[in-house]
Amino acid sequence: METIVSNFLGLYNYWAVVVLMMMGLYVLTAERNLVKKVIGLNIFQMSVIMFYISMAKIKDGTAPIIVDGARDTVYSNPLPHVLMLTAIVVGIGTTALALALVVRIHEEFGTIEEDEIQEQEGRG
Repeated sequence: METIVSNFLGLYNYWAVVVLMMMGLYVLTAERNLVKKVIGLNIFQMSVIMFYISMAKIKDGTAPIIVDGARDTVYSNPLPHVLMLTAIVVGIGTTALALALVVRIHEEFGTIEEDEIQEQEGRG
């Protein structure tokens, strides 16, 4: 029983990923405010980034700097970290674009609530 609990608690970073992902997904689907939807999208994206970084970590792994005589050393793969840095930059750009669109929608309709926008368009 103790090993099951320790294995369960040892994966805390994956549990954090699942909780963040579900929070982001809930905010995306349940909220009607466009700014809150953008925040939910960011939470979801950060959970995916956290998942990739968690998978890339190798126990007792060192930086991938190969030196003479270190043939049995375990190295961490730097590629997921580089890809997630790129994903962070793209996420910032996406967030900026989404918020700019929300500002433009507010200028056009006077609101950022989905229901009110759909009513003004006659689709509500």
